[in-house]
Amino acid sequence: MLGMNFAFSEEQEELRKTVRAFLEAKSPETAVREQMETEAGFDTAVWSQMGEQMGLQGLHIPEEYGGSGYGYVELGVVLEEMGRALLCAPYFATVVLAANTLIHSGDEAAKKKYLPGIASGETVATLAYTEPSGKWDESGITMQASGSGSSFTLSGTKMFVLDGHTANLIIVAAKTGKGTSLFAVDGNAAGLTRTALSTMDQTRKQAKLEFNNTPAELIGAEGNGWNVLNTVLDLAAVGLAAEQVGGAQKVLEMAVEYAKVRVQFGRPIGSFQAIKHKCADMLLEVESAKSAAYYGMWCASEMNEELASVASLAKAYCSEAYFHATAENIQIHGGIGFTWEHPAHLYFKRAKSSELLFGDPTYHRELLAQRIGI
Repeated sequence: MLGMNFAFSEEQEELRKTVRAFLEAKSPETAVREQMETEAGFDTAVWSQMGEQMGLQGLHIPEEYGGSGYGYVELGVVLEEMGRALLCAPYFATVVLAANTLIHSGDEAAKKKYLPGIASGETVATLAYTEPSGKWDESGITMQASGSGSSFTLSGTKMFVLDGHTANLIIVAAKTGKGTSLFAVDGNAAGLTRTALSTMDQTRKQAKLEFNNTPAELIGAEGNGWNVLNTVLDLAAVGLAAEQVGGAQKVLEMAVEYAKVRVQFGRPIGSFQAIKHKCADMLLEVESAKSAAYYGMWCASEMNEELASVASLAKAYCSEAYFHATAENIQIHGGIGFTWEHPAHLYFKRAKSSELLFGDPTYHRELLAQRIGI
């Protein structure tokens, strides 16, 4: 599978160039450090530009709902560049989690109501499905929804909700008598308390959301929530893998660059075998991770039957490759690598949080085994 030759089209390479130039201007290290210290965690002016001028939020949203109707490969290219730049923005939460949930919900009214606002950048949205148990599968969803028809209320707690404290639209997974169902909740709804969590990785904000008889609107068919989420979480795993590959490529470049310039005992340490080998090993891992992520992006764009197994494989492999690359980068930089002033540790923390998000490599290898029937 990883030997498959994946080539990007000229148009896709052009998209990459444009997005990279935009992010180099709008998300340099100084901006990342500035935004990660704020409570909201992102620059609203940059977010608006991304939506209105660049069309990034609507990139893969169908044209009939205000998007550009591109495929998942294009979205993957954008995510890869965002991972490279450590962009602080609720893009993953809004586009990969919430928009994908709406797109796959089978609910025409909900798509018409919410997708155009997401596409334009007006709506910051997210998906709240994990609870204090920290389980990433359906067994972790215990929150109860009461009501029927168009009027429901939710009570309970959701945890680790990406950008949950700033989202205007929260899509919540909860249980009704018919099983796991999806609900739309307004960010300012009555009975909703939102608390930003302190996280190791400050570049990606998470929140605790407490619901107390909070009004909610059913999305899609009651009891069909997990079927939708199953697909969305595979798409999220692939999206995260693309992001991880962007970060891994960046730290590889940092390591190689530093190895070339750092001089020790009168010669560049790059000339020492150990450092050469570290860089070579990193290169191999990053290239393999790219193959896995790109294959996942292709499966996601085709929505084929391989998506489920490839998503878990890509998530497990890219998580480990990224984390390893960030750790090696710190080693190569020696003492300065782990100082607060150096960007190496920002990637290290992002790699660690991404490794755990949506289930760690062990969880995904277990899932992969189940999915392919081992």
